[in-house]
Amino acid sequence: MDLPCFEWQQHVKQKWNRLTPDQNKHFVSLLDIDEVFDFGLSQVSKEDTDFLSSISKRYPVQKDLEQATRCKEKGNANFKARDYTAAALLYSQGVCHASQSSEQLSLCYANRSAALFHLQLYKECLCDIDRALKHGYPSHLQHKLQGRRTQCLNHLPDRLEGLNQPKQGAGVKVEGVSSGNREAKLPDSHQHRYGSAPVSCLSPHVSVCFSPGKGRHLVANEGIAAGEAIVEDCAYSCVLIPGMEGGGSFGTEERLCHLCLGGTLGSLPCEGCSYARYCSEGCRHAAWESHHRLECPVGAELRAAGVMSQLALRMCLKAGLKEVLKAREPTRDEDRVHKPVGGKVRPGNAGSKADAENVAPEEDSGAPSARYHGDSYLSIYHLLPHLSGHTPSMRYLWSITVATLCLRLCQVGPPPTSWERGGACDNKRFQGQAGEEESGVWIQKLSLLGSVVLRHLLQLQCNAQAVSLLRDTGELTAVQTSQEVRIATAVFPTLSILNHSCYPNTSLIFRTAQPGSPKPRLDSGSALITEPRLDSGSGLITEPRLDPGSALITDPRLDSGSALTCSMCPAWVSVTVRASRDIAPGQEVLHCYGPHSSRMGLCERRRLLQEQYHFLCVCQACCLEQGEGPGGGGGVATTVAHLLCGRCQGPVKPGSEGWCVCKRSSCAHRASRSELDQKLREVKVQLEQAVDLLETEKPDQSVRMLQRATSEADLFLTETHPLQGQLADATSRAYATMGDWRAAATQLERSVVAICSQYGEDSIELGRQLFKLAQLHFNGGSPGPSLSVIPRARRLLSLHCGPHCPEVQELQAMEDCLQGAL
Repeated sequence: MDLPCFEWQQHVKQKWNRLTPDQNKHFVSLLDIDEVFDFGLSQVSKEDTDFLSSISKRYPVQKDLEQATRCKEKGNANFKARDYTAAALLYSQGVCHASQSSEQLSLCYANRSAALFHLQLYKECLCDIDRALKHGYPSHLQHKLQGRRTQCLNHLPDRLEGLNQPKQGAGVKVEGVSSGNREAKLPDSHQHRYGSAPVSCLSPHVSVCFSPGKGRHLVANEGIAAGEAIVEDCAYSCVLIPGMEGGGSFGTEERLCHLCLGGTLGSLPCEGCSYARYCSEGCRHAAWESHHRLECPVGAELRAAGVMSQLALRMCLKAGLKEVLKAREPTRDEDRVHKPVGGKVRPGNAGSKADAENVAPEEDSGAPSARYHGDSYLSIYHLLPHLSGHTPSMRYLWSITVATLCLRLCQVGPPPTSWERGGACDNKRFQGQAGEEESGVWIQKLSLLGSVVLRHLLQLQCNAQAVSLLRDTGELTAVQTSQEVRIATAVFPTLSILNHSCYPNTSLIFRTAQPGSPKPRLDSGSALITEPRLDSGSGLITEPRLDPGSALITDPRLDSGSALTCSMCPAWVSVTVRASRDIAPGQEVLHCYGPHSSRMGLCERRRLLQEQYHFLCVCQACCLEQGEGPGGGGGVATTVAHLLCGRCQGPVKPGSEGWCVCKRSSCAHRASRSELDQKLREVKVQLEQAVDLLETEKPDQSVRMLQRATSEADLFLTETHPLQGQLADATSRAYATMGDWRAAATQLERSVVAICSQYGEDSIELGRQLFKLAQLHFNGGSPGPSLSVIPRARRLLSLHCGPHCPEVQELQAMEDCLQGAL
């Protein structure tokens, strides 16, 4: 839920409609964020704070002993049914709801230790045993825990050694990619307070440039080979999205750490609320010191205000008063070390900001927004807020929301430690705030906090990343099937400067890790994906959602792989940007904000980018499609290219007034677009019904329905139509479920043709289909076809995910097994 809840949007909409014409005109004319916030603050009354508190009761975060007892009892039922994962998660819910002084807390810890023992998570089990004893587990039952402790130690080969070591991240180990004789290595330019590691690093083969039309952007200053790492960046801050499905009946907030997003079955609760939970004591402490100390008392209100509001607030809390004041100061002499790197982008390689011209950086360009500040808060603060690009009603919604939250924060307690002291402020509006101790100082600081939170909210509409993971659905045991689950929203300092292309030359790999993780060789494994946000809408209630563009999807596997340690937080979410194809010197490094040329037509892409990012896309893909004539590719002409004549099965072309005409002069058959669209809808309905049958364990019925749908589709769709690929993929899954591997492989080969046509021969989508095809041939006892597919799949997966991702390792194991058997 990025926007505030519906009730709050309606409440603010009513306030907006009640503004007098003069008030409305005055608000619309405001071009300074401080003034916009001040206007919102002047509009907020006790009625507003009370209303927000009342609707936030739907999001309870207080401790509840009765709820803890119910969760424990449900956990016991699942434990008896031998569903130990569900039992552990239910006991974790009980742990979160139980107060620190209650017996239920120790009982839930003890019961969870039993579930973890059966899941062979022996170290986690030992930790829960210690917690149960610490929190007063009944003395007459302690012998059970001691016996379980002995069993755990017997199962651990190293006994006590390493039990106190920090947990490893949930990411999979992925190491550096070499290009020819040159290793794709990022410089160790920063030192981490907990250890040495590269942080928000740029490859020496790229430079940060600036132009008025394109803003800050990355340009290759020498050739970059496909697969090379270009950027290593850590999220400055992120917020877990509550209520999103994370598998079974448990949401992401119950499965993942609320700081580092790592998966855990043995979460540690916040001691003050029932919502926040963490994978380790390190994450819990870091979250408390960074932001949760202030968020905890208003957790319900923050959930009602939406993820974006919470993320904007969290960014400010993490920065602290001193950094905020520093960022707000005019350009200082010492900032001049951050001058942009010169260099002119060659024509034809421009990104797609509003001005497509290649403008060299001006010699006297002194604006902080024109400089690269690395992983510091300055990089975040000086992202463009595009104030005038947001509709007046949206600006009003955000200003009222932030002002109301600020007043609630003032009611619940003193400012956090990071906001108690700060440096001098050159802004007269905030002079005297730093270091004051008299009553009312928090109110003054809240005024500054509110202005900066509002600034970040506006920035996030263009710069936030929607973080997702690709979760194994568990539908098939022999062939990998997965489902994308959106889990968080984050902001990255360096990634934010990359410009958009509808046909990007990079792939993104995201991952998580906890404190103390050792340093990787280059880029650690990935447990996550991200998709750039395209869901801000332009009204008070609108929240459309788009496909993930070119962001890389990787399969999360709990693994002890190494992880990069970030200086900006002890537990983190990070991204590695890789070249997805060769990048020539002078070319800009580009990634996709969401609308991708392989998934969406030109007009729709441009509309969405204009609405949210405020620029007309003139990337290479858009210019090429525009040159193809009316509809600009991706429109009627492109769609018709995948249709067949219903009479002779020949190719068709768009005709006048909504007709499609056969290209063969001997036929010249015509069919209306409305008739063809109706046929498409009918086939899609059959596909959905067949998938439902497959998910309800009726694969034979699913196959029959898919065969009928495919026969109908063959009459008017080419084999490269995306729907043909979906039909073949679903049919392959059904055959694989029944154990007919060869039939499944035959169908998946049809899907590969469609995927290759839609996404390209070097796409990650094709790599994943080939990976599944290799699995099917392997399971079907066809070594020849399997060995022929494995190299193609390995090349693509190594290109996008790195040579040590789980899929590549599995392909290697299959290849070794097959070659050993020949």
